[in-house]
Amino acid sequence: MNITQLEPQVIWKNFAALNAVPRPSKKEEKVIAFMKDFGNQLSLETIVDEVGNVIIRKPATPGMENRKPVVLQSHLDMVHQKNNDVDFDFETQGIEMEIQDDWVKAKGTTLGADNGLGVAAIMALLESSDIPHPALEALFTIDEETGMTGAIGLKPGQLQGEILLNLDTEEDDEIDIGCAGGVDVTASQKYSTQQPEGQPVRITIKGLQGGHSGMDIHKNFGNANIILGRLLYQGTDQNIQLISIDGGGLRNAIPREATALFTVNNAEEFLKKATVLAQEIKDEFAATEKDLEITAEKSDVKEAAVSEQDSKKIILALKAVHNGVYRMSPDVEDLVETSNNVARVELKDGQLKIMNLSRSSVESGKTAVAEQLRSVFELAGMEVECNGSYPGWKPKPGSEIVKVMEKIYETRFGAKPHVVACHAGLECGIIGAHYPKMEMVSFGPTIRGAHSPDEKANIPSVQKFWGFLKEILAHIPERN
Repeated sequence: MNITQLEPQVIWKNFAALNAVPRPSKKEEKVIAFMKDFGNQLSLETIVDEVGNVIIRKPATPGMENRKPVVLQSHLDMVHQKNNDVDFDFETQGIEMEIQDDWVKAKGTTLGADNGLGVAAIMALLESSDIPHPALEALFTIDEETGMTGAIGLKPGQLQGEILLNLDTEEDDEIDIGCAGGVDVTASQKYSTQQPEGQPVRITIKGLQGGHSGMDIHKNFGNANIILGRLLYQGTDQNIQLISIDGGGLRNAIPREATALFTVNNAEEFLKKATVLAQEIKDEFAATEKDLEITAEKSDVKEAAVSEQDSKKIILALKAVHNGVYRMSPDVEDLVETSNNVARVELKDGQLKIMNLSRSSVESGKTAVAEQLRSVFELAGMEVECNGSYPGWKPKPGSEIVKVMEKIYETRFGAKPHVVACHAGLECGIIGAHYPKMEMVSFGPTIRGAHSPDEKANIPSVQKFWGFLKEILAHIPERN
């Protein structure tokens, strides 16, 4: 079956059209043009703002003019991750999709259901002629995944809506009313290099699940950079000299793969210890990382390396830096309050960069974990920058739209929804800072493995989400 034949066809056809357009974060020119053309073809008011967000306005259907105007919001960009053995260019190719049982997934890459299914649902509403709704403003933001610069650049006064429905969560039984803020913490240093005297060794880690660095941070998945640091530590008593490290990728993805090239005095002795530790690590992660592969082997590559002293500082920093859950919320059951993801470690030609994404729903918690990271990296002699900070979204469980949605969900599905806050970085916090009086809520269809090549969208869940969304729009409260 073709993707476009799935129900509801109005969503899947738009999702397929969207996924044919390359749209990696910070390179959204093609998808901005695509969405602008979409609005213009419908003869709807279409605006592209200064930063590249697209706003499309549609008047209320007859009889709905007195309802509160609604902003429907999703982001245009997608995380670009692929398996190492997949030949794919996210800047020129559209996503190749396939159906597996009740799921839609991509062939070796991220699917883009985050947040493409939200975009597709909004497109379906904009082109509809038989769905009752109040006045709509479709807000398609850019660069949500790598900085939220679209939401940050949104100006006060551009939107006229009183309720914002963000379609960017990944469990169809949840109504999200709060999220974490975040800050990028980057350590860097330039080291002199020399010809090493030891024997070259290469360590490769692959086969980890990866996943969303917010929503999955508490699931005890392996972080390839942290595992690599544990293995490299075995060489700190052997005059280890680092040649190169290549671990992880985007800040919002838990690293799945990492590799390091280095020299040690005695390769056989190092490999013996590394083999034992590798098996211990695999045993530790046996329940969550069944496909984890760790290889340590001699290499014939012997390029310029960082000194023993500087190499040890780098390795000790990787051993000491915090990764994973920093604090659970004392107020909301099972909610991660503060965390850090050691997302990217790169050492090449003596130039080191360690990229982290720290998250917290409490501003002081975000500051605390960022200061902990800074302390470790500065003790290791590295320079540290904290930037890209964005606020969290404070929950308001008693808001009118939340009560409306709870009632609709319980009547429609015979069960109570989970009203939650999440540890992801939704744009609601930033938009709420621009529009403090706007009621906001987030929901969406079930998606698994977001930010990894295992990403997949549940087909029955998309049907459930579509019916729920339409009924919410039909029951938007009247203006005061």
